[in-house]
Formats: sequence, C-alpha cells, structure tokens
Amino acid sequence: MEHSRKKLLILGAGGHGYVVKEIAESCDYETSFLDDKNPNAIGSIHDLEQISPKFDECFVAIGNADLRADLMNRLEQLHCMAPVIIHPTAYVSPSATIGTGSVVAPHATVHANVTIGKGCIVSINAAIDHDVKIGNFYHINAGAVCMAGTHLEDRAKLDAGEILKK
Repeated sequence: MEHSRKKLLILGAGGHGYVVKEIAESCDYETSFLDDKNPNAIGSIHDLEQISPKFDECFVAIGNADLRADLMNRLEQLHCMAPVIIHPTAYVSPSATIGTGSVVAPHATVHANVTIGKGCIVSINAAIDHDVKIGNFYHINAGAVCMAGTHLEDRAKLDAGEILKK
C-alpha cells in the first residue's frame, strides 16, 4: 500500500522558510513555497487564496512577528489548517501545549506544563523549562533558555543564547 504524504504550503522562502521546509519534510510532509521574491516558489503571497485549496495544510514561515500574525489571520479566514511542526529530535513533554502554526526545531526542549501560543518559533537547541507560558507569535532563538515559571508576552523575541529568569 502506497503512503500518501500531506501537502504543506509554506508561506515565506527565506532562511526561516527553508528551516521549516526541512523540519516539515523530516515529519513526512511534501512541501511547496509561496514567496514574493524567491524564484523557486510556486507563486507569490498574493496567490494564497487561489493556491491554498490545493494543499492539506499551510504554514507561515516568516520571522517578522507582525507579518506572521497577519498571514496566520488570512489563513484562518480561508479555513486553511496550520499544523504544529515538531522535529523528531526535539523533546516535547506530553503535558505541554503548543498552538497552531508553531514550529519546534531540532534538539529543542519543551518541558512539563509549558504553554506556547500560536505562530511561535522555538529554534534549534532552545530550552524551555517547566511551567513557562509563551504568548502568540513569540520567537525563542537558537540556544536560548526560558527558566521555570517565566511568562513571555506576544510578538517578542528571546535572542540567541539569552537566558530568561523569572
């Protein structure tokens, strides 16, 4: 019996877009891009309404939190599913909750009772300890650490290697 892979439309073909592409493919997705500047894309962001129905799910892979939020709102209006994409080498506690349209990169750790909002980026080797609450469209950059019990607001960023204490 032949296995049918889900088709994922990725909005944004910049650096973060390619990271999402590789993580999604490691999770057995078939991927395509929409991007206004990349010639490898199958269309521009303006083509979203026409192209999205051909895909099982859509994912916004744009680093800018405000633009990511705007595009996620467009996806929701189109009733286009935005998955949570978690690399197989990441550890995510069974008691953690991760919002739609979020990505967890290789070797990231999300411990017990963590809540991550929608449209978030948890980059490579990021560590989120227990009982952390992260708002929507937040970016935990490479190697950053959120200590237990910290709370992070919407649309902000914890820089690479930074440690956030309660």
